[in-house]
Formats: sequence, C-alpha cells, structure tokens
Amino acid sequence: MRVIAGTYRSRLLVSPRGTATRPTSDRLRETLFNILATRTTPDFEGCLFADLYAGTGAVGIEAISRGAGHVWFAENAPAALAAIAQNLAALKITRNFTTEDRGTGALLQRLAKLAKPLDVVFLDPPYEAEAEYEGTLNFFGSVRGRTLLAPSALVIAEHSSKVDLPKRFGGLEHTRLLRQGDAALSFYKIA
Repeated sequence: MRVIAGTYRSRLLVSPRGTATRPTSDRLRETLFNILATRTTPDFEGCLFADLYAGTGAVGIEAISRGAGHVWFAENAPAALAAIAQNLAALKITRNFTTEDRGTGALLQRLAKLAKPLDVVFLDPPYEAEAEYEGTLNFFGSVRGRTLLAPSALVIAEHSSKVDLPKRFGGLEHTRLLRQGDAALSFYKIA
C-alpha cells in the first residue's frame, strides 16, 4: 500500500496484521481522488476532509498529500490507530490533521462545535456493519448533520460491491455509484 500522488507520492504505508482492518486499495483510492480532482481544484488545495472509520489512514493521508487544508481521522481500533500514527510519523506529517481515537460518533460531536463545514466526508466502516453506514449517512442527511457540510460537499461511502446503499438518507441524495472489484463507492450530496 502506498500514497498515490502529491507531496508523499509513492511512499509506503503500513497496515495492521490480520483481517480486522481492510484498507482501501491503491487502485480504488486513485479512482476516488481522480473523481474528486474533476470537481475541485486540481491540487485539492484547502479542502476540509473527514476520514471516518479511517483504518490505516490511507485515504486521509492521500488527501493531505494532495493539499487538503485539514483532515480529521476517526478510528477507535487500537491496531488501526497505531498504524495511522506510524504512517503519519513515517511521512513526517505533523500538522493539518486531527485524530479522534474515540471513533466516528465522538468526532462528529467535536466537528459540530467547529464553524468549519467539511468539503469531503469519506466513510469506510467494516462492510458487514450495516448500522454504521445507516447511522452515519442518516446523521449527515439530518438537519443537524448537514450543518457540518459545505453546500457542495460530497459524502462518499466505500462498501461491498454486492450491496446497494439507499438512494436517500434524509437530505442526502445518491448521485453516483462506482464499482471496482469487490468494493464500491457511493457518492452523496445535499439535495
């Protein structure tokens, strides 16, 4: 696993041993950021990005590498948190990120207190954790959750390609589905 582009291009990233953490593949990350580059500035400059259920932190680190203004990582698995810390340290990334070790719910409460709406939210809970997908997407589709999003924000969920997520979560509307092997990306925006 490696950083695809930007400041830290081609640098290797570590992942915890075992199957508890399923990192987003290099190929899928590259596709994701190619799509994001077509709708934002080419360098991704200044983007406020949340990497929820961050695992190794590869998606958020890719955002930092491409010039994101700030990335929030949410993860509560000790092995995954250690991998995020190790990856950030190995790349000597010391600023423009926040790690929330109590998980996604705690980070969302923390972000609600800030007056900085997010431009991109990426969530990748374990594929079998249907309640996590539903809860997080319903939150962002709620009136309170939408206050955390910039008007043109994207909420992107990685999930099994065998599963189709609902077309609406409150005020969030499904706009695009991309399948790649066993994984899929569902894109949502404020309706």
